[in-house]
Amino acid sequence: MTPDATLGHALALARSPRTPARATPPPRRPYPWTGTPLALPATAPDPDGPVDLDHLLRHSLRARPGTGGRLRPAASAGALHPVRAHLLIGPGCTLPPGRYAYDAEVHRVFRRGPAPRGAAPGVIAVLTVTAAHTAAHYGHRAWPLLLLDTGHAAAALALALAPQGPGVRVSLDTDAATLAAAAGLPPADRWQRIRPGTETEHPLAAVQVTPRRTQRTAPALDRWAALPLPHRTRIPTRPPARPCGTGRLLELLGAATGTEPAWHPVRRPATVTGRALLERRSADPATLGHPPDGETVARLLHTAATAWPGGPAWCAAVATPAPALLAPGHHTATPYRLARGDARPSLAHWAAGQLWLADTGAALLAHGCPSDAPASQIRHDHLAAGFAAGTAHAHAAAEGINARPVGSWQQADLGAALGDTPGHDWVLHGLALGAAR
Repeated sequence: MTPDATLGHALALARSPRTPARATPPPRRPYPWTGTPLALPATAPDPDGPVDLDHLLRHSLRARPGTGGRLRPAASAGALHPVRAHLLIGPGCTLPPGRYAYDAEVHRVFRRGPAPRGAAPGVIAVLTVTAAHTAAHYGHRAWPLLLLDTGHAAAALALALAPQGPGVRVSLDTDAATLAAAAGLPPADRWQRIRPGTETEHPLAAVQVTPRRTQRTAPALDRWAALPLPHRTRIPTRPPARPCGTGRLLELLGAATGTEPAWHPVRRPATVTGRALLERRSADPATLGHPPDGETVARLLHTAATAWPGGPAWCAAVATPAPALLAPGHHTATPYRLARGDARPSLAHWAAGQLWLADTGAALLAHGCPSDAPASQIRHDHLAAGFAAGTAHAHAAAEGINARPVGSWQQADLGAALGDTPGHDWVLHGLALGAAR
């Protein structure tokens, strides 16, 4: 079976009403990158200075202290937080150049090797996911959630520094082999032979941050990839991790790149502050029962729809002033009506039976990715949906709006519900909204 056919079958299964078979979660393995943990130097804010890695990671991926790593500014399916970051640091940062692994639970880095000669200024964060815990919890629905989580983490990194500061670019379609080699990671199919007893990490995205007064240069991942694989550090003696079907799907998705990989510039919404990024959380459904005003919904819908070029389309299900499904207007933030009626009861049915959605104030919806989409589009649309939802979530936090990402959708054929051809327009991701706090 071809990769496109394999992933098409897996996508149909993830979208089906079939209940996942829960499995006993594997024992949580210790953080695999050992050595002396290095503190991230704290510096005074200076948009013209080096890239402040402490600020960048504190406002994006760092686990909230005292919660066992379960709450972070980036969304996560089931609070499992499967996304890890490997830092490729060149000149112009607050740490010396080299390869590093970041441990979000202790907010420390581990140096894993030198930088290549001619490394681009700034830092490239390679984002990887581990599959075992999410797969144990969500079964055949796990892998789309891992893609969405990665998109959220990429957005968190991209938004973490001030708008007038360093330049930020993001790639959601660089092939996993290049990302793994650049980060000094074994290929997924050889991971257990090279690093037995650790969880396989699957690279899916990368974020480049360049110092403000430095000319933006190509990320030059090939220079990092040319470095030898770092010597294996001592790891606890454990049996190899068991193969995971979700991991095999992630291997296929990592190799599905379509066209030449692109790096897109990112700017965060003007109202988003560092405080909003730190305070952003997945809101309790009980706080989402009152509708936000129409202008707020229009602004957040515009943010989601424009966050990633070529990503899936976005619309908003609203209850006031009249129940309707709204789409963003062309070249303007003013939405127009796609359909009359209250879509929220259908959303509650489609979103794995999360009945509270029937009473939520409003919901932003990413939709697209037809049933026959090639593997490269499946990967891109889900990563882009997560990135856009993460950006809109930060914007909502800045405006005092409670919001909650909704990642699991079954039988959510929005196009068919609106009278179009079935199988062509599916709900991929959602962001439920409540009134201002």
